[in-house]
Amino acid sequence: MTILLTGAAGFVGAHVAARLLDDGQAVHGIDSFTPYYDVKLKEARWARLDGRKGFTGHRLDLATKDGLLALCERIAPTRIVHLAAQPGVRYGIDNPQAYVDSNLTGFMNVLEAARTLRVAHLVFASTSSVYGANKAMPFAEHHGAAHPLSLYAASKRSNELLAHSYAHVFKFPVTGLRFFTVYGPWGRPDMTPQKFTARIIAGDPIEVYNDGRMMRDFTFIDDIVEGVVRIIDHVPVADESWDPEKPAPDASGVAPFRIFNIGRGAPVDLMDFIAALEKHVGKKAVRHFMPMQPGDVEGTWCDVSALHRAIGYQPKISLDEGLAKTVAWFRDYYRV
Repeated sequence: MTILLTGAAGFVGAHVAARLLDDGQAVHGIDSFTPYYDVKLKEARWARLDGRKGFTGHRLDLATKDGLLALCERIAPTRIVHLAAQPGVRYGIDNPQAYVDSNLTGFMNVLEAARTLRVAHLVFASTSSVYGANKAMPFAEHHGAAHPLSLYAASKRSNELLAHSYAHVFKFPVTGLRFFTVYGPWGRPDMTPQKFTARIIAGDPIEVYNDGRMMRDFTFIDDIVEGVVRIIDHVPVADESWDPEKPAPDASGVAPFRIFNIGRGAPVDLMDFIAALEKHVGKKAVRHFMPMQPGDVEGTWCDVSALHRAIGYQPKISLDEGLAKTVAWFRDYYRV
C-alpha cells in the first residue's frame, strides 16, 4: 500500500507512521507544523521519520486544496489516514477560527482528495469529546452525540457527519475513530500527563479542575497505534439490510461508513491518576484546585466492544506501565 498520513509530525501521527514503516509500508507524511505548541517537538518527531526507508515527508497546509490535490494526484495513495487537526478544548475559546481552518476546511479538502482518487479506504481521527453532555456510561457508538460542549468537539462531530455524507453519495469507504485521552512518549505538552509531569518536577502547582472530581479513560499510545493500523485494512461496506427502525449497533448502515471508539475501556479517577504519576516522578504534586472549565466534561469511559468485535482490538498497557514509560521519556527528552 501507499498511505497518505496527515499530521505525521503530531503525537499520534508520528507513532502511526513509524509503525507503518516498521511493517514495510510506503508512507507519505504531511504536516504544516502549526505553532499550537513548541514546534521543536514536532521537528524532533519528524526527524525520527525523515530518512527512513519508505517515508516521504511533505510540509503542507491541508487548507490549501490545490496543493493537497496536486500532491495526491502525484503519489496516488491507496489509503488515507487523516490524523491532522487543531486539538484542544480550551484553546477554542480564544481561537475559534483555527478549528474552522484545520478541522473543517482541511477535512473537506481531505474528503475531496479521497473522492477524486477513489481511495480504497479513508480513516480519520475523531474524539470522545463528541459525546459532550451525554451522561450514559460507558460511551458507546450508538449513544447520542448531538450536544458537543466545545468548538473542538463540534468540529469533530461535523467531520463525522460530512464523512458519512461523502461515503454515501460518492460510494467510497470511510472509518472514523473516536480517540479517548491518548498519552505516552512524545506526547503533546498541553496534555495532562506531560503538563503535570513538567510541573511536578519543577515544583510548580498543578491545576486540578472540578476540585478533582473527574475521570478519564487514559489510553497508551501503543494500544491506539495497534487499533489504527488494524483498522486500515478493515474496510466498511454498506449494509443493504440495514433497518433505520431497528439499527443494529455493528451495522454500517446505508453508507460504507463506520465509527468506532478506541480507548482502554478502564476510566481512572483524576486523583488516582495524580497519585500514580507522583509515584513515577518520585515527587509529590502541589495541587491547586479549580472549578470546572468551559467546554470540559466530568468523565469519559470508552466502550471498546465494537472495535474488539471488528478487529480483535484489546488494549494491553496498564496505566502504571504507561506512566512509567511516559515519565522515563519525559526525563530523557527534556533532560530533567
